[in-house]
Formats: sequence, C-alpha cells, structure tokens
Amino acid sequence: MNEAIDIHASSAATLDTRLARFAQRDVRVGEACVGYREAVNDAMDGNEALPLVLLHGIGSGAASWVQQFEVLGGARRVLAWDAPGYGASTPVASASPVAADYARVLGDWLDALGIVRCVLVGHSLGAIIAGAFAAAHPERVSGLLLISPAGGYGAADPQVRADKRDARLAMLAELGPQGLAQKRSANMLSPHADDAARAWVRWNMARVIPQGYAQATHLLANADLAADLAQCAGRVPMAVAVGAQDSITPPAACERLAQIAQAPFDLIEHAGHAGYIEQPAAYNTLLDTFCRTHQPSQETIQP
Repeated sequence: MNEAIDIHASSAATLDTRLARFAQRDVRVGEACVGYREAVNDAMDGNEALPLVLLHGIGSGAASWVQQFEVLGGARRVLAWDAPGYGASTPVASASPVAADYARVLGDWLDALGIVRCVLVGHSLGAIIAGAFAAAHPERVSGLLLISPAGGYGAADPQVRADKRDARLAMLAELGPQGLAQKRSANMLSPHADDAARAWVRWNMARVIPQGYAQATHLLANADLAADLAQCAGRVPMAVAVGAQDSITPPAACERLAQIAQAPFDLIEHAGHAGYIEQPAAYNTLLDTFCRTHQPSQETIQP
C-alpha cells in the first residue's frame, strides 16, 4: 500500500483541490437521488478487487473520506455515499426512520452502480446502516468492518430513547449546523489531533442538512445494532475497531459489540471517534488489510 497522505500533505493542496479529484456524483435510485464520491483508477481495468464502500456518521458526509480515497483508491474502487438527507441525497420518507429504511436505499444505490458484492465499512451511525444491510443481505457483503460503531438505543427503556433523541434534536434546533460544528466537533477527536484534522471535522459537520440530521437522530434512537450483528454472526466476516480515546462510542461499548458479532476487535492508539481523519495512516492500514483478507472475485450485475 502507498504511504498514507495526511490532511496537511501539501500547503498548496487545499481541501477543495483535493476533493476535486473525487468529484461529487449522483445517481437516480427510483424517484430519489443518491450523492456520492468515488476513487477509481482507470489503470485498474480487470482488477478483481471488490469495491470498498464507506458509510459516514451522523455529523459527516462522503467528503470526510478523502484521505482514504487518496491512498486506497490505487488498489481498488472506493466509494462513499452521502446518506439519505445528506449532501445531494434525497431524504428517506419517514420522519422517524429505522435502519431498514436506509439499508434499502443502500441496496438500491449499489444496484444502480452495478455492484453485487462489496467490502462494507460503517463509521458510527454508518455502522448501524451497514449492520442492517448485512443482516438483510449477507450474500452481498464480503466483509463488514465497523469503526467506532454507534449501537443505537432501540433496546433501551422508551424514556431513555426519547430523552436521547429529544436532547439532540433540541441542540440542532438551537445551534444549527454551524453551531453544532463549533460546539460538537472537538468531541470527535483525541487530544493528539492536529489543527488541520480539527478544521476538517468542523468543515464536514457544518455542512449537514437539518432535515437529514433530524432523521438520522431518530434512526439512532430506533436502532439496535447488536440485534443485527447477532444475525450476521457466522454468516458475514466482521471486525470492529475503535480509537483508544473515543469518548462518543467508548472502547468498552465497541468491544461488547465485537463480542456479539463474534468478531476481532482492534484498539487504535492516539485516536478519537473520527480516527480515520486524525490518524489516517493507521486506519488506511486497517482498511487495506481488511479488504485484502476478504477478497473474492468481483461480480457485476448483468444488464
């Protein structure tokens, strides 16, 4: 694997310039639209590596994975969506959706791109969507890697669920995306994060769309990732990783999910919740190794 490129690799390479290499795209999915970014090397024609599909968390978007595009895109097709309600992606229909609502859109998006099978990675809230998709379609997931997975509150006491949901919705109403970015972004990173990583997390969080964020908040309240992982155990190869200094999805909680999934568990030193932004070298190695371990031949949908 190529040496990882950190977020400040060149003072001349602004984020806009770097993102321009992985231009925002969109595809129609029925009556809806899904926005995404993609790294694909034309020289890889004939490469049988399965695509790597990356699902972001509640306060982020496809652009947050630029450091993974830059490094991992040389060996395989790498795609990251903007979840429904984020970026240019059409929101799901329900005001209080469940994980299956997002998983259906994920399946339709993969179908539209001709991807039958992939290595699937979910970060935080993205892990909830990835777990629901893998539970419903294990044959489509060659490997499921959960990074700092959010477990959801679906199995919690109803009052706890309501309190968690309402507190986040109130904060969104009070602060808006820009205020959320200023107040919440620091919690996403460890004390080891540099200023560039902090700025990058703020940039992504400031661009969330209130309706999509609100729906994702309901998803978090309704979801039960542990139940989906229990269904996947023994059917889908899985792994769980978390930053050692993640205060949002603490290591102990992530390790419990790994035990339910009967999956290996990795602790990434000097990393917080958005570890793939602040420690790209460690996470790119993790992703690359996981992909190479779960690497059957690519399949495509026939027209």
